[in-house]
Amino acid sequence: MPGTVRGVADLLGVAALESPDKLALVEAGGRSLTWAQLEDEVGRLATGLGAAGILAGHRVAIATTNRLEFVATYLAVLRAHAVAVPVNPRSTATEISRTVGDSGSRLVVADADSIASVRQAIAYVDRAMGGDLDLGRLDSELLTRTVRPQVYVVDASPRPGEHAYDDLRAESARPLPPVSDPERLAVLLYTSGTSGRPRGAMLSHRALLANIEQIAAVDPPMIHGDDVVLGVLPLFHVYGLNAVLGTVLHRRAKLLLVDRFEPQSTLDLIEDEACSVVPVAPPVLAYWMQDPTLEERLGPVRLLLSGSAPLDPDLVDAFTARTGVPVHQGYGLTEAAPVVTSTLCSETLETGSVGAALPGVGIRLVDEVGGVPEQGDPGEIWVRGDNLFGGYWPDGADGPAPDGWWATGDVGFLSPSGDLTLVDRLKDLVIVSGFNVYPVEVEDTIADVQGVADVAVIGVPDDRTGEAVVAYVVPHDDAPGDLEFRIRSRCAERLAGFKQPSRLELVDALPHTATGKVQKGRLRNIERRRDLRLLE
Repeated sequence: MPGTVRGVADLLGVAALESPDKLALVEAGGRSLTWAQLEDEVGRLATGLGAAGILAGHRVAIATTNRLEFVATYLAVLRAHAVAVPVNPRSTATEISRTVGDSGSRLVVADADSIASVRQAIAYVDRAMGGDLDLGRLDSELLTRTVRPQVYVVDASPRPGEHAYDDLRAESARPLPPVSDPERLAVLLYTSGTSGRPRGAMLSHRALLANIEQIAAVDPPMIHGDDVVLGVLPLFHVYGLNAVLGTVLHRRAKLLLVDRFEPQSTLDLIEDEACSVVPVAPPVLAYWMQDPTLEERLGPVRLLLSGSAPLDPDLVDAFTARTGVPVHQGYGLTEAAPVVTSTLCSETLETGSVGAALPGVGIRLVDEVGGVPEQGDPGEIWVRGDNLFGGYWPDGADGPAPDGWWATGDVGFLSPSGDLTLVDRLKDLVIVSGFNVYPVEVEDTIADVQGVADVAVIGVPDDRTGEAVVAYVVPHDDAPGDLEFRIRSRCAERLAGFKQPSRLELVDALPHTATGKVQKGRLRNIERRRDLRLLE
C-alpha cells in the first residue's frame, strides 16, 4: 500500500487516481458513482464541512440509511480530520439525543428515515441545555459535552434553522493535507461496552486501516477487485462500515448499497446485479433457506460471509450442501474495528468454530485467576493488535492494557490449531440480528414505567434473529390494568425496534441472591425448560 495512505479516506484518493472510471458505488435504486466522481464529491463535502465551521476533532453524526450520501459524508468527515459518529437512522429520538449529546456532535446529517427522530432529539437537547432533564434522556455529566448541532437534510425539506444537504457541498474542493497522526480519533461507534448504557468506542485512523490491511492479508482473499459486493449490512454498524466498505475501498471492488434487508428483494438484487460476495448477518441464512429457488438465485455468488454472532453449524452445512456456496464466518467486536478471526484463516474447518486469528491479530485465553487455562478448557478471550480501539469516549477508559492486550468479556475454546469456538459471554449482552442489546438499557426504560416494582431482561434463542429480548416484570400491587401496554409504549418511545422485548413475563417475584442481585441464570433455566416444553 502506498506510503501516503494513513487513513481510510486516503484509500479513496489512490482508487480515484488509479481507477477513475471504474464504478465504485451503486444504489439499488440505480444511482451510482465512479471512483473519480466519489473523490470529487468527498473533496467538495470536506471543503463544505470547513465552511460550516467543522474543525479538526469536531464530531459529525451521520444518521442515514445505506446510500451514496452516507459513504460520501463519512469519507469527507475523515478527510476533514473531523470525527464520524454513525447513528442508526431508525433509532428513537431518546437514543439519538443521547448519542448526539454524549459525543458533542456539532453537525448531524439526516435523511427521510431519520429526520423526524432527529428533530425530536434536538428538541430534547434544547430542553436539557435549558435545564429540563426530563425522563433521564440527558444527565448533567453528559451535558458538559453537549452542543446544539446544525442539521443537514437529505431527500426531505429542511425546516427553518435546518439546511439542505446540497448546501454542504462546496462548488469546488479545496486541497486538504492528509492525516499526519494515524492515532488521531476517526470514528466514535456506540456499543454496549462492558457496562450500562451504550458507550462510544474510540477508533483511530490507525485502528480502522490496520483491520482493513489485516483482512486484505487473508489468503484466499475475502474480496477481489472484480467483485460486486452486497452492501446490505448497515453502514452505521462497524461490520458494514469497516469490514465491508473499508475492504471495498482497499480492493476497489463495486459496492451495491441496499437500504434495508428484505429476504426476497435482496435475492432479486443479488441476481440482477450479479453480486459475487455477500456479507450478511447470521439470521439471513435461515430466512433464505425457506426459498425453494435459492440455488438458482444465488448463482452469481462465490462467497458468503457472516459475522456479528455465531452461526448454527447444522444450518451452515445444510446451506452449503444445498447451494454450493461456501459460508465463512468470523468473530469480531466494535472495539477491534471489527474482525478478529475468520474461518478463511483456519488450517481445517472445525465444526462450530469462528476461525483462526487474522494476520497481525493475537488471541489468548485467560482463566478466572489470570492464568492460562488447561488445554481444552474455556477461558476469557483476550485480543491484541493494531486494530484495537483507544478506549471509550471521552477519556479513553477501559482500553487495552499497556502491553496491548484487551479483555473482550467473551468466553471460548482454542483448538491446538488456533481455531476459536465461542461458548459464552461474561457480559449479559444480547445479540439480536447481529446488533448488541445491553439489558441494563432496557431494564432502565421499563423500570421508569409507573406500576413496575422490579424487572430483569435476558436474551433467549430465536430462530429468526439469533437471540430475542425477554423481560421479566414484577408489578406493584396497585399497578394499572394496562401495565403491559404502558411498558410496550415506553419501550417503543425510547428503544430501537431490535431492543424492544419480544415477550413480557409478568411474575410475582424475581429470584435474587443474598446480596440482592437478580439471578438471571435461573431465568435462563426457566426459558430453557420452556423451550423443551417442560413448562406450559
